[in-house]
Amino acid sequence: MPKSTKAIVIHAAHDLRIEDHPVDNLGANQVLIKMAAGGICGSDLHYYNHGGFGTIKVREPMVLGHEVSGHIVEVGNDVENLQKGQLVAVSPSRPCSKCSYCLQGTPNHCLNMRFYGSAMPFPHIQGAFREVMIADASQCAIADGLSAGEAAMGEPLAVVLHALKQAGDLMGKSVLVTGCGPIGTLTILAARRAGAKTIIATDLSDFTLGVAAKCGADHTLNMKNDPDRLAPYSTDKGQIDVHFECSGAAPALAAGVQAVRARGTIVQLGLGGDMTVPMQSMTAKEITLKGSFRFHAEFATGITMMQKGLIDVKPLITHSLPMERAIEAFELASDRTQAMKAQLVFG
Repeated sequence: MPKSTKAIVIHAAHDLRIEDHPVDNLGANQVLIKMAAGGICGSDLHYYNHGGFGTIKVREPMVLGHEVSGHIVEVGNDVENLQKGQLVAVSPSRPCSKCSYCLQGTPNHCLNMRFYGSAMPFPHIQGAFREVMIADASQCAIADGLSAGEAAMGEPLAVVLHALKQAGDLMGKSVLVTGCGPIGTLTILAARRAGAKTIIATDLSDFTLGVAAKCGADHTLNMKNDPDRLAPYSTDKGQIDVHFECSGAAPALAAGVQAVRARGTIVQLGLGGDMTVPMQSMTAKEITLKGSFRFHAEFATGITMMQKGLIDVKPLITHSLPMERAIEAFELASDRTQAMKAQLVFG
């Protein structure tokens, strides 16, 4: 049982280091995992590029990462459903199961959530970008048949599946996705699987829009040089049934409000700090605005969908770099002209 492991630690904006980090003792209901792959998420990039996002700031060194997979190398005495050698996707969601939100069936709002790589609480919750890690058996979804990189996509896919649940029935609906990073492109894949008839995708990058088209978007619109590209969808009080806002940018939300039909729905996924909401337009059109934050049960569902071939995430994984090249990987992941999902490879 190792006493320490190499980990990727953020100290401040653009101050990323590979350091030794202690390994906890193995509990009876836990497993020791040799990490295999870890995806660099938008929140990781906010910590790297800005030291945080909104009011959430890094106040102490913190291990980054929450989109991970690995192979089990040791199991606790009370673990029955997992075995050594298995590839598992590790959910970063660790609710307390005791607070009022957990008890009413909304563990994603747990008052004592221990979500990997989060600076929301203090002390911060350490993340999963490390060579080896102890995890609860309940966090692990067996990922037989998937690559380590695919298994590590379980977390962002779970985020999207939770958002689709917020939106309700998509069968035959017209869908707008603003922001075509990994979350946006996964939303396109999942919305198509859920029966969406027409999917319009917007972004500021031709590269990401190209990936969106490969993932099933019917129409892709680059808003960088022409912010009025959505105007044709705004006639007669709007043509869009459901808008998934994945960018966290106020202009994208405002454009969506104009394009969404009367009594349509907007689901806000993107997190980028406070946003100005065009409330009067939303009120006049009786638009329903729903937030979507994290996930819980959707994690295992997403892994199963990938195993059954219902969702193919391989086109999204554009780069894989070893842990030793972490800074290069973060810089690459920040470049939306060439990277969709950049992953780290451990071991």
